[in-house]
Order: sequence, then C-alpha cells, then structure tokens
Amino acid sequence: MNRTSDHILVIFGASGDLTRRKLIPALAELKKLKLLPNNFAVLGIGRTVYSDSSYRDMISSHLEERSDVLEMLYYHAMDPEKSEDYPGLQKRLEELKGQLKIDANYIFYLATPPSLYGVIPTSLADIGLLSEDNGFWKRVIIEKPFGTDIDSARELNSSLLMQLKEHQIYRIDHYLGKETVQNVLVTRFSNGIFEPLWNRNFIHHVEITSSESLGVGTRGGYYDHSGALRDMLQNHLLQLVGLVAMEPPTVISSDAIRNEVLKVFQSFRTIEGEDIERHVIRGQYISSHVRGESMAGYRDEKGVPGESRTETFVAVKLFIDNWRWGGVPFYIRTGKRLPNRVTEIVVHFNPTPHTLFASEGTGNRNQLVIRIQPDEGILLKFGMKEQGAGFKVQEANMDFLYKDLSDSYIPEAYQRLLLDCMQGDSTLYARGDAVEAAWRFVDPILKAWQNDPAIPLHGYPCGTWGPEMADSMIEGAEYTWRYPCKNLADDGLYCEL
Repeated sequence: MNRTSDHILVIFGASGDLTRRKLIPALAELKKLKLLPNNFAVLGIGRTVYSDSSYRDMISSHLEERSDVLEMLYYHAMDPEKSEDYPGLQKRLEELKGQLKIDANYIFYLATPPSLYGVIPTSLADIGLLSEDNGFWKRVIIEKPFGTDIDSARELNSSLLMQLKEHQIYRIDHYLGKETVQNVLVTRFSNGIFEPLWNRNFIHHVEITSSESLGVGTRGGYYDHSGALRDMLQNHLLQLVGLVAMEPPTVISSDAIRNEVLKVFQSFRTIEGEDIERHVIRGQYISSHVRGESMAGYRDEKGVPGESRTETFVAVKLFIDNWRWGGVPFYIRTGKRLPNRVTEIVVHFNPTPHTLFASEGTGNRNQLVIRIQPDEGILLKFGMKEQGAGFKVQEANMDFLYKDLSDSYIPEAYQRLLLDCMQGDSTLYARGDAVEAAWRFVDPILKAWQNDPAIPLHGYPCGTWGPEMADSMIEGAEYTWRYPCKNLADDGLYCEL
C-alpha cells in the first residue's frame, strides 16, 4: 500500500446528498481502517451557513455510527459561482494548514451540479490554488455527467485543461471502484486458462446487464434531461466493455491500462442510419401491478412531462472492429423498474462444433458470469453427466462468492476511489480522450432519436425485463439474454449467480 501524503480534501457541495450518503461514510471507513494520513482535514464548501460544530452535527445525524472522522471536518460558507468569494476560501485553507500542520496538498471534489464543473476550477486557478509549486500537488475530482454530448464534453475538457494538467484531473466513475469490476482484469490477466480463449475464435458474444428495480423517484426532472443512454450506458457500461475487451497492458499502471481502454473505444463501430433501429432498442416503463403493488409509469412520475420520450431502458448491439473481437457482438442493456438490481458481465463461449448429446440435454452452453452487484462473485457454467445410465447432460456451476470468504471485506466504491486519488493513482478514473471517444460512439444515436420521431419508443410494464423487442436482438435461435431474476410479476422473486 502506497503512503498517503498529508493533505486537505475540499468538498464543494458539502451539504448535498452525495457528500452525506457516500463521501463522508467512505472517509469514516478509511479512518477506521487507518488509511487516512496523519495530518488530514476535510473542508466542506456550500452556500448554507454552518459553523464547524453545526456542520459536524448535521453530518453525524446521517452516519450509522459516530466516527472519529467527524473531528476532521470543517466548514466554509461561500457561493462557488462568485469569484470574489474565493480569496476567503484561500485564507481559510491557509489557517487550516497552519493550525493542523498540513502541507499545501489539496484535493478539490466537485460534488456539485455540472454547470459548476468549469466555473470552480477557473476561480481556483485565478488565485493560484491549482498551481503545483514547491513539490506540492493539487487534484480535482469531477463527478458525472461529464458533458451531455460530444460537443459539451470537448468544451469541458478544453476548459479544464486551460487550468489544469491532465494528471491533475480525476473524472470519477463509481462503477470502476467496485471490487468485482477490478477483478475483471485479474481474472483475465492472471489466469492462463482464460486469456487464450478471450477472442473471436472461442467467444460467441458478450452480454452486459445493469438493471435497477427502482424508478426515477423524485429525480424525474433531472432524469428527463438525461435518460438511460446518457445516465448509464455512455459512462458506466462502456467502461465495463473497455475492461472486458482491452488488450493486455505491458504493465499494471494508470497510463498503460487507460491506453488500452481508449483503443477499445476508438474501435467501436459507429451505429447510424438504418442500424439505429436494428441495433438500438429504447423503452420507457409503464404502470403495472407487481406482486399486488401498483407501480406508476414513467410519465406519471413527479417532474416528468406527460408526453416525455425519454428512455428509461436501452439495449445496444455493438461491434469492436479489431483483430481480437472482429465479428463478436457485445450486447449491453440497462433500465429502471426491472425485476431487480443486478449488474453482471456474461461471456458466452462458442458451442462445441459437433453436438454429441443433443438428444440427452443441452450440455454445450458454456458461460462465464462475472457478477458485480449484488452477491459479488464469478460463476462458470458447463455441461456435466447426470448419474445413472445413458448420457443425460445437466448444467453444472462452479462459483466463487466474495461473501463466502469469512475474512473478506469488500470496500465501497467511493472508499477505493478516494484513496486512489489521495495516492495519485488515476487507473480507475476516466481520462479525457476516453470520455470523448465514448461520446463519439453515443452521439449519433442521440441525434437520430432527436431528429427522427419515427424511431419507436417501446413501453414495458414495471417489473419485467424491458421491451419484448430487445429479446430478438441476440443472434442465434438458441440464444437470448440471461435472466438472473424472474419477473417480479411471477409468483416469486429469486436471483441466482
């Protein structure tokens, strides 16, 4: 474990939901694990007026148990949009540095609306708070969404690079902080049995699912300007594709890994014209009764326009045009109000070239399932002979679950990502060129939906696995999506790895 330098973490949006629910609990856990530096402080920034003491009380009321990290919290009230307020922030940082004997190392976390992503770094740079002088470092963490299309992403990147160097910018994607996501690299590159098969010669297709059982809740106003394609697929799911499809890096380092992910993004085949309707299915959940409970449709949610055409489900068939993956389809889907909260990667291997036991069962469906949430683990499916006469084949599972390790501890994504930033490791953060490459793939789809009202938006009842049209996407009569959970409308709900 690298040593974490003394520093001050400055959180803009310090009284917001992200800070209360994720950031401070992550810091509390890092404190418990003794992973924070000896000299460390958190300075919360927001428009709401708090004293240090009242801010600690407010945060404490949202923690499950009292933490020593509370004593490290401080607060400074200011308006992040007003440049004239920043000298006061600089003065407060100088006071904390002297009082706590902390070096001039700063992390600025922008847990704010995206409209401030360009404003805050500019104001910080204007008073010299982003200058890496005398060996001290300055880093800026930016939450998603990083732009809303390719043009806005380029504009934001350009604005940030006027104030910062790329190595100072940490574009956070909390999916990459999940332990099982990182295990994709270990599974591939530390096992001689997988990597030789990881190509078009042995893999039929790859499937990635990220489903949520919840609807948009009170976020209808925000979500309606985003949709599933922007909110989930452009960032989280394309990053998973990058890790599954990348070439082996020469070394395990930030630049080496992110270089290979970028190459994958640059190899995505553009989806445009008639292929939009054939390779992209969008849907929107409609009202239904699920196990006796009435669930509202998306257009009935608070803040959502009655004629909204924003997608709450999207499924995409994409191809990666390179030697390793030429001709292998990647199927990606994500949606709200599906049967359960599940995120997993499924690698479907080619069937045997000659099916000896077709009359006695299947026995030729080999899958590698990497479950990211819940019940993190890995499952290998293969055919095995049933006991008794004949050659009847049954499906057998060989699995590993993190929860089965009695001494295992699975850190929350924000714990890992915050610690990585503190240590200057940007491996699990998105790089600017990769963000733009992901937007280049998504942009033609967004423009087609915007400009062609004839492209269908399919309704799907709450508690089901999305529009029926999505079932016909996967090539091959014997293949369909993997359904790890039954529909909620069935007699019972179960999920299995």
